[in-house]
Amino acid sequence: MPTFLFDKIVIGPVISRRLGVSLGINLLPASNKFCNFDCIYCECGRNSENQSKNLPARTDVYAALEDRLSAMQQSGQLPDAITFAGNGEPTLHPAFADIVDDTILLRNRYAPQSKITVLSNATMLHREETVEALKKVDMPILKLDTATDATLETLNQPAKKISVARLIEQLQTFGNKCIIQTMFLKGEYKGKTVDNTTAAELDAWENAIVAIRPQKVTIYSIARDTPVETLKKVSGDTLKNIAQRISNHGISIQVSE
Repeated sequence: MPTFLFDKIVIGPVISRRLGVSLGINLLPASNKFCNFDCIYCECGRNSENQSKNLPARTDVYAALEDRLSAMQQSGQLPDAITFAGNGEPTLHPAFADIVDDTILLRNRYAPQSKITVLSNATMLHREETVEALKKVDMPILKLDTATDATLETLNQPAKKISVARLIEQLQTFGNKCIIQTMFLKGEYKGKTVDNTTAAELDAWENAIVAIRPQKVTIYSIARDTPVETLKKVSGDTLKNIAQRISNHGISIQVSE
């Protein structure tokens, strides 16, 4: 199926299912996806064998964001959110922490009511500077699609082996600061069944959420084209039933259909 990439540093604004009017920041190359996950559902497509590492300079990000926020301020149409997303994993940028500081400065100057958001796969939480930067933003939205190692390997296709138990420990250090984001889906991949909505999967995931105690959980399913055509969207009723399990623990949860 067709997928897409962002060709600019500053994207939009666009209307987001979760964030309202969102101005995006792409810290990754404009020519290809750059990520240490290769999720089989990623709307940016699969990783190429020769990923470009031509990342935008900190100064270029600053200039592009200031230009757009200044123009939006003059027009009286400021964003609800400023969101780090783009063509891969934003925390891979070596100047990520400094760029977060720059973004907070510019937000305070031009759009003080806007929330700063980071969409991350949570794989760089072993870096202290990355964790501290994520704690500074208003909404660090961190991926946890499964609480089992085997499903993470299939669904997220990490570049290096990842221990879900270790990931959960790292997420716990945020207290109730982080928002957990989970994609639920079903289907097949290379002849193997993919389904993170089974009883065993949901029990493990629920236990992980309770252990992390995030500020909020956001769950969703496929809404756009995916590079693997054998994947299927789960029903709204399924998502609502999953949400009820988390609500029963007194944890806020949002269903995005």
